[in-house]
Amino acid sequence: MPAMAERLAIERALTELLRPEAFRDYGPNGLQVEGCAQVRCLVSGVTASLALIDAAIAAGADALLVHHGLFWRGHDGCLTGWLRERVRRLLAHDINLFAYHLPLDAEPALGNNAQLGRRLQLAADARFGAQELGFIGAAGPWGSAEALARGVAAALGRQPLVVPGDGRPLARVAWCSGGAQGYFEAAIAAGADAFLTGEISEPQAHLARETGVAFLACGHHATERYGAQALGAHLAERFHLEHRYIEIDNPA
Repeated sequence: MPAMAERLAIERALTELLRPEAFRDYGPNGLQVEGCAQVRCLVSGVTASLALIDAAIAAGADALLVHHGLFWRGHDGCLTGWLRERVRRLLAHDINLFAYHLPLDAEPALGNNAQLGRRLQLAADARFGAQELGFIGAAGPWGSAEALARGVAAALGRQPLVVPGDGRPLARVAWCSGGAQGYFEAAIAAGADAFLTGEISEPQAHLARETGVAFLACGHHATERYGAQALGAHLAERFHLEHRYIEIDNPA
């Protein structure tokens, strides 16, 4: 049987590891919904959607650990509609909701960028961009943007959108998970020959063509599947919890 752990002990461990106070973020990091005081079963996932909450209920979860929580800058704070329903189900089943956004992107071993790099055989030797969220390192086995795109497709299970730049051989690759298309100029300044992230906006296609640096949009959800599950597995080992990562597919 898995052990029981205090919710407060788990929260302290997450705070020590992720240092949320060090980040300027788009919403609150930490315990967003308080549930039971004792945790035996932890479920991790990307986004605190209704589908994930229902799956966590079915799994008998006492706590849910996600990258995208419920509350974001600009929300009016009213618990109505879809937000009310998500919160209602968490409270009805006494499930704790832990959510960490930028701190989970940045964590150097278990975070989204570190775990994405591992799957793509990329090792960061430097950081770049606002709050040093971007990772950059040697291109490893990827000699070209085309080869890197094939590697992404094999690792993530989806074809990236590629703007190939000038076709140069790759010496340095930069990456930042999720919606980090705004980091492209910082990646170029850091010396990248290719940059991969989750999304692309209109300006990045022109920048790739004009600078020669390849841009790969690999999917917001697809690039952020790995941090929460690695962190959940870490907590399960530390506190002897039952842990399950639940994938809720998202085409974005």
